[in-house]
Amino acid sequence: MKKSRVKPVIILNGFLGSGKTTLFRNLLAQSKKMGIPISAIVNDMSELDVDGELLGSTGAVEENSHILVSISNCVLSSKKGIRKLDKAIKKLLTNQNPKLIVIETSGSCHPLPLIEYFKNQNKVKLSAVFALVDSLMLHQDFDDGKALISRMQNNMAAGKRDTVNLLVEQMMFSSHVFLTKTDRIIESKISSITKAINNINPYTAVQSVHFGKVDIKSLFHLQEYNYFNVAQLIDELKPILDSDTLNERPYDLATRVIKDDRPFHPERLWSVCHQYLDQKIYRSKGFFWLASRDKYSILWNQAAGGISLEIVGLWRTGFLEDENSVMSAEEISMLKDIIEKEKGRFGDRKCDITVIGDKSQVDRFTEALKSCFLSDKEIDLWNAGHTFKDPWPKNMVQLSD
Repeated sequence: MKKSRVKPVIILNGFLGSGKTTLFRNLLAQSKKMGIPISAIVNDMSELDVDGELLGSTGAVEENSHILVSISNCVLSSKKGIRKLDKAIKKLLTNQNPKLIVIETSGSCHPLPLIEYFKNQNKVKLSAVFALVDSLMLHQDFDDGKALISRMQNNMAAGKRDTVNLLVEQMMFSSHVFLTKTDRIIESKISSITKAINNINPYTAVQSVHFGKVDIKSLFHLQEYNYFNVAQLIDELKPILDSDTLNERPYDLATRVIKDDRPFHPERLWSVCHQYLDQKIYRSKGFFWLASRDKYSILWNQAAGGISLEIVGLWRTGFLEDENSVMSAEEISMLKDIIEKEKGRFGDRKCDITVIGDKSQVDRFTEALKSCFLSDKEIDLWNAGHTFKDPWPKNMVQLSD
């Protein structure tokens, strides 16, 4: 096969909540606008596949759903994940002719098995491994990154592997580090974080990225990933990681799924998040609705101590209940037929959220979130037109490409 026909691959790696999906959505939007054909693979360790749904709602994927393959309910770096990755790449190369393949890993994915996989391929070449790093988390939890090495050394001395090891090793295997959320810390701290990362990996290029804005054209100027730089690292870590690749929930991570048709009580949800959210709840993400904003499908997006709510769109039921709707009688009839097929009590409105955290804490936070659903008595009040106090910000971001 000629070299020109070998398809370049970019891996978006990084810990839970570092901003991979935001960057990926931005790249997909650029590909559509510029007419650059790319293919996408997204990995979610949860059965809900929230990131797959978010990428699927971009214009590029809506235009051609065959460019996206979702791999859910396992970690891509596990043996099961690698088998699914190989199958996904073969499927994309058979059915598409992309100029670039972009892979978004789950936050618990270790880069080593992926790098080993691509080293032995001849139809695709690994151009870069981007590690997205939450600069606010490094600032708040790891003394601007300076505490990472000592924490990892303590783990090694104790024969322990946890998310600190994963975070450091994701940086070690990266060709580029993108610092996210730099707008939330002062500039001098960014310099300190950059220095700490360069001490971990002197070969990696470190730069800030704002709201996932990376020029897609720059990705075509990248050379092949430098396997030589990580050869010794692979030799040292491979025996340790071989057992981890069998584990689909490594690093003491546990996943819980919340599925319910009820809305959240806005004030109770606010209180629970302030009371129960701690450093051991790494990520929670999904779609839900508030009793106080029942027309909107809202994206719940929590990483570490930060939570953002974004409007995804309107529930179909919300359209029907809108007195100012301009839909025709035929459109209303069609919408009613669709909604009648839904199993929930509130039309198509529902809550689907994944919670990822340390095994010791994930159940505590998950159960606290479940306590925020309206009780039967509160549902009767809501049906009667009762207004619930809502402390959440009034202006939520409208999610777009």
